[in-house]
Amino acid sequence: MEQSEMKENAGKAAVDALIKDGMKVGLGTGSTAIVAVRYIGLLMEQGKLKNISAVTTSLQTEMECERWNIPVYSLNSRRIDGSLDVAVDGADQVDGRGFCVKGGGGALLMEKIVAYSAKIFAVVVDETKLVERLGLTFPIAVEAATEARVSVSKALERLQGRGVVRLAVRKAGPVITEHGAIILDTLFQQPIEPSVMEDEINHIPGVMENGLFTKIRPRVFAARSDGTVEERE
Repeated sequence: MEQSEMKENAGKAAVDALIKDGMKVGLGTGSTAIVAVRYIGLLMEQGKLKNISAVTTSLQTEMECERWNIPVYSLNSRRIDGSLDVAVDGADQVDGRGFCVKGGGGALLMEKIVAYSAKIFAVVVDETKLVERLGLTFPIAVEAATEARVSVSKALERLQGRGVVRLAVRKAGPVITEHGAIILDTLFQQPIEPSVMEDEINHIPGVMENGLFTKIRPRVFAARSDGTVEERE
């Protein structure tokens, strides 16, 4: 089974298992999360799902919701009131404890706000994203104020990490997030304890957020190449 098919299976499995009429739903960023967005839109179009209120984690996701007529609200709106029933998002890596690395799409700050505001956080991935250790092979995104680029980089070095400014693909210069910050993609020289490192990085002055997600344990929907979807709690 192709990776795109696995992503589709994971996204649909999470929606079928968790999304019900009238829910306030956080919708993530990236290729697997967008599958869930489109599937929710299709179910609404068919009348199989009603009265969904969405909070999106990026402009990309908001635009996809517009295409599928999914109502979008601010997390601060009276309708949402700062809390969500479910948040559905992808991940760049997930370890055996359910700790995640996210931020490959550059939307980690809003992704974490949304995930940590949800009663249930669902992570949808294909089997290639399942790993034993985080931070060694896929970089942890660190979103930082532009003026703190050097000081944050030095602080990451003291934590045995090497942060590299993420450069844009079709734009000269660095990636600038929707919050006006840069991203330092950081790999570590030795194994880390993710729950400790999440706090250590966020204590660095100038850091807005990082891509380690350890404070809320997700329900992981991992699609396998044999067509099955494994659910981990």
